[in-house]
Amino acid sequence: MITNRFQDKVALVTGGNSGIGRATAIAFAREGAKVVIAARRENLGNKVVDEIKSEGGEAVFIKTDVLQPHDVENLIQTIISHYGRLDCAFNNAGVSAPMKRLLNTTIEEWDLMVNTNLKGVWLCMKYELLEMIKHGGGVIVNNSSMAGLGSAEGISIYSASKHGVMGLTRAAALENARKNIRINAVCPGFIHTPMLEEPWAYNTKIKDSTLSMVPMKRFGKPEEIAGAVLWMCSDEASFMTGKEMVISGGQTV
Repeated sequence: MITNRFQDKVALVTGGNSGIGRATAIAFAREGAKVVIAARRENLGNKVVDEIKSEGGEAVFIKTDVLQPHDVENLIQTIISHYGRLDCAFNNAGVSAPMKRLLNTTIEEWDLMVNTNLKGVWLCMKYELLEMIKHGGGVIVNNSSMAGLGSAEGISIYSASKHGVMGLTRAAALENARKNIRINAVCPGFIHTPMLEEPWAYNTKIKDSTLSMVPMKRFGKPEEIAGAVLWMCSDEASFMTGKEMVISGGQTV
């Protein structure tokens, strides 16, 4: 069902050019939002913008590397210059984990994972919050993971970065609860995206072994995560802050 829950609202989606981010950007547009897509790959980002516009929605792409403070500051200032406000932000940009035990991990892998998945979320929140406070409120949803609540062998860095996102989400939610700003997190399980498919190219058995971990015996769809993000950004979730929504097909039970 299509509604106008976000009519005249401005919604930012980082990493909005693929997978969960793409699905969320399209969902926001279908519900009436003016959508800003921020990512590094310009061709994919513009493709999503074109897709949204072809359905009658409104969207712009702003090339952004969430690792770079200047890029993030420019992103938020461009949104304010263009639209005058920022109502919702989905901090989704992130990288997946190589399956390695802690002792085999390099400092370069640590830096990439933690800087992208955790520092990138912190930077985005820093500049998003500055504008939301000025304009009287807003909603932020951060993309953590079921690995941000538990863990498994071979994903120590990834798990650490996503646990960090949860800690950051909870602390920031408390700091801004009296400022009409809500901050929550979504914790997806195995969602069928290009990122999930990456290791399958090297070992086809990985797909079957991954699927065997999911009680519902299927992978999640990006649109299922998008639906949760939109709900958390809507007035229907107006009393929810500092919490996570786990969508994992029963895997974390």
